[in-house]
Amino acid sequence: MLVHSRAGRRAVQVLFLVLFVPLFAVPLLVVLAASFATHWSGVLPSGPTVAHYRAAGRGEALQALTTSLVTALTASLVALTVGTWAALAAAALPRRWRRVLDALFVLPVAVPSVVVGLAVLVAFSQPPMLLNGTRWIVIAAHTVLVTAFAHQSVSAAVVRLDPAYEQAAASLGATPGQVLWRVRLPLLLPSLTAAAGLCFALSMGELSATMMLYPPDWTPLPVLIYAATDRGALFAGSALAVVLMTATLLVLLVVSRLRTKASYR
Repeated sequence: MLVHSRAGRRAVQVLFLVLFVPLFAVPLLVVLAASFATHWSGVLPSGPTVAHYRAAGRGEALQALTTSLVTALTASLVALTVGTWAALAAAALPRRWRRVLDALFVLPVAVPSVVVGLAVLVAFSQPPMLLNGTRWIVIAAHTVLVTAFAHQSVSAAVVRLDPAYEQAAASLGATPGQVLWRVRLPLLLPSLTAAAGLCFALSMGELSATMMLYPPDWTPLPVLIYAATDRGALFAGSALAVVLMTATLLVLLVVSRLRTKASYR
């Protein structure tokens, strides 16, 4: 820690608890408690039940979870591919053009996501790219929203790469393609996995742009949670929210393990 005295460290820990518990821990614990409740009496929900989780594991809820996972995985892979390619290409550009490219990738997150949703809706509602009413327009919007994070993460890692490794490989006769696949990408693997995890988590929780675009047969779980709470089914919505958080955390745990192995390599 940056604070070296014992009293200072304890003060920082107390401050952290004072800020973390009411702002983050308590709301999440209330949602968890509400997911097992049938009614709200007093300060906390009561009437324990697991019926909400039974409903969350079948039918429309299970399909919505599958939709969210497929959307997030697809958008993350596409965003990681595009962001990595752009970051590697930008490394060879002059600084001025590199800044222009960075600004273009950051633009979708510099405006409200509902604006991105509207832009995607307008852009892909006419031939030759008619995606409106299909699952692909939702995946496209999620990809646009998360590509900026993949690009920024990989760009920061590319700047820190030691060129000596690439120069050594080239001096031994490696082609540019071999240098890319055997040297640069393996060195970037920890950053790539971190970017993939971030993109996945952001896509799993995206709602604003999704609400403007999703077709009836491609309803992600955040939309279902919003619909449940909007009609007053707070306890069912809380169970769906816990399922969403659990699924996201499990995938992030797998990504974290992959990142740890990549770091050791």
